[in-house]
Amino acid sequence: MKLQSFVLSVVIFILVALRVSATQPFAKGADISWLPQMEATGYVFYNNQGIAEDCFKILKDCGINSIRLRTWVDPSSDRINGHCSKDETVAMAVKAQSWGMRIMIDFHYSDSWADPSKQVKPKAWEGHDFNQLQKDVYDYTFDVMTALRKAGVTPEWVQVGNETRTGMIYPEGHTDNWPQLIQLINKGYEAIKTVSPTCKVILHVDQGNNKALFQWWFDNATKNNAKYDVIGVSYYPYWLDGNPDYLLSIDYLGDNLRYLASKYNKEVMVVEIGGEDSKEQNTYDMLVAVINKTKEVPNKKGLGVFYWEPEGARSWSHYGLSAWRNDGKASKVLDAFK
Repeated sequence: MKLQSFVLSVVIFILVALRVSATQPFAKGADISWLPQMEATGYVFYNNQGIAEDCFKILKDCGINSIRLRTWVDPSSDRINGHCSKDETVAMAVKAQSWGMRIMIDFHYSDSWADPSKQVKPKAWEGHDFNQLQKDVYDYTFDVMTALRKAGVTPEWVQVGNETRTGMIYPEGHTDNWPQLIQLINKGYEAIKTVSPTCKVILHVDQGNNKALFQWWFDNATKNNAKYDVIGVSYYPYWLDGNPDYLLSIDYLGDNLRYLASKYNKEVMVVEIGGEDSKEQNTYDMLVAVINKTKEVPNKKGLGVFYWEPEGARSWSHYGLSAWRNDGKASKVLDAFK
């Protein structure tokens, strides 16, 4: 009888989990990891009425329901290129959750920015052999995930690496050595699932319109038994070679999202997007188009779209692809999420 009750409880749990998963709304997200530094330096956010207001409230009123946060191993205190430590990430995740936001955590496995041009090994891991590096990845990931859980936060999604087109944690985790790269990725996956089994693990590559790149990357990942749940893409027409007009690449993005979901039987997300802050209408149109392309992925496998640092106004960050005006107000761009 006890066994029957246990089995029934497991079945009910699975059915409820499946129902929740099937009914989760489309993720309309923003990476706002700069926010604590902006607030600490006195930056003031204003709503459309020109009244000072919490940035979370402004973002929520714009339709944003999900927050992405990067985390670095041992960052500096530089306001632009530092912070995002474990403690800061946990504090931001707690605040985001208090605003009713869903959470994505982005492990860079570096002390600062990791992207296709640089994947610098954390200083504390220098000189470690490959076996120790695998343990470093597992222990660090486990530590951050455990800190989040103790704070009452279970992220919905977690990235193992950021824009890992050429791998991560160079040189051992470069795509020159796929077996080693995937072993490092799988250690991150295992740590995440050990702490929070419900988290969906994302592998993230840039140039979301480039089907050939993604086929090469995920064919190699599959061949080497990579463990993951979701394929994440970046899409920045501004950074693409040649003409940055999104109209020249948006159909390729949509085609690639459908292809990835079908070929690899995975859910897909646009985990980073951005457009020029000086061209609000164009960037708004691009964001609408990307949201539509993601929603068009069959079987609801297109999970959502995240704008990268929309609140990171150029006047503070010197970054030209935010969605914030010089007067401290959100630009028209974020209306695309409404």
